[in-house]
Amino acid sequence: MAGMLAETFSALYQFGDVFAFLILSAAGLAIIFGMMGVINMAHGELIMCGAYAATALRHAGVPLILAQGLAALLAGLIGIGLEAAVVRRFYQRPLDSLLATWGVSLIATQGMLIAVGSTFSGIGTPPGSFSVGPYSFSVYRLVLFGAAIAVIALIYVLFLKTRFGVHARATMQNAQMAQALGLRVSRVYALTFGLGAALAGLCGALYAPTMTLIPTMGATFIVESFVTVVVGGANVLIGTAPAGVALAVVRTALNGWYGQIFGQIGMLVAVILIIRLMPDGLSGMLARRFR
Repeated sequence: MAGMLAETFSALYQFGDVFAFLILSAAGLAIIFGMMGVINMAHGELIMCGAYAATALRHAGVPLILAQGLAALLAGLIGIGLEAAVVRRFYQRPLDSLLATWGVSLIATQGMLIAVGSTFSGIGTPPGSFSVGPYSFSVYRLVLFGAAIAVIALIYVLFLKTRFGVHARATMQNAQMAQALGLRVSRVYALTFGLGAALAGLCGALYAPTMTLIPTMGATFIVESFVTVVVGGANVLIGTAPAGVALAVVRTALNGWYGQIFGQIGMLVAVILIIRLMPDGLSGMLARRFR
């Protein structure tokens, strides 16, 4: 009985770990793509900036939680500047926005390589572990799972329960009508892009203690973030979380049975099948069902 309990908890723990990675890496991209229609190829580099900023602040003596919050804020400010300087010119032009943000990603990667070199001294995973049966688990991984749940709740409350959320949804549905009603559309776009960038920076800051910091580390997150957004569909409010659950179940099961390589391959196969059966993603299917 104790062995079965330990195995069950281990499976749930691994599911939570994968789910947290998918949600935290995809949340910012889901907002920028789902709410604004911009394909942000610099998403991984915003994650990288958050990781580097949090690590540099931690080395400077700033407490870890505060360093992570400041890193997310810095990434958000960078996102607002990026929206004003580059992205603003490419709304309603998704292919052009893809190319422009891809160029930004190359500049950011090479710029970081020149500025700090190929590696950056890490800070190490915060101590703390517990055991269930013969297995030992890191407490920090549970913190990441809690952070993923908190991000989902934040997105829901922000876009459904606040004035900014009403303005953002109105702008994304019909920008010209929203502007005619007196909304400052350019400001809403900037704040929404900044929010997506801040969530990307938060992801990097949260995972900085668990990873080796290199200028190309954003590539570690980019595949999972894009497939989660694609499977979730255009509606970030109802699609991202179910997509994270579905993909985490597939990947966790295959990781346990066949290893991480088969887990990655199986997740991508599941993405292809879901897109084939539900071209609008899970959010489209759920919207039709509730309607």
